[in-house]
Amino acid sequence: MLRGIDPILSPDLLRILAAMGHGDEIVIADANFPGESSARRLVRLDGIDAVRVARAVLAIMPLDSFAEDRAVSMAVVGNPAQVPPVVKLFQKAVDEVADHPARIVPVERFAFYDRSRAAYAIVQTGETRLYGNLILKKGVIFPSAEQE
Repeated sequence: MLRGIDPILSPDLLRILAAMGHGDEIVIADANFPGESSARRLVRLDGIDAVRVARAVLAIMPLDSFAEDRAVSMAVVGNPAQVPPVVKLFQKAVDEVADHPARIVPVERFAFYDRSRAAYAIVQTGETRLYGNLILKKGVIFPSAEQE
């Protein structure tokens, strides 16, 4: 156990988050997502909802401050303007926890899958709400004033 780190963040996931570099992306995926067939690196967090995982990840991983699309969701098929309830909860998590909050950008389903296959890792959660998928782009931790 470690202090100040949500215990749902497994050793494998902590290693992945630490190894990711600026601009690398991590997918937080729902239970229906094709994680096994899409992931370069897969971490399973069965039984844990995706919003809780997003909050835990955002608490320790810097969110990119340069990219406009630093938080991305899957657009609803046939109604891309619709914002699913789980995406509203993701947005609340980004607004409350991220060091560089941003509006979540919806992308078309197959574009989301393509981007997920290129991601550094996928975290497969136990999320059962439809469209419970989020891509986060890692940012940098800037040096403190005394280090500059």
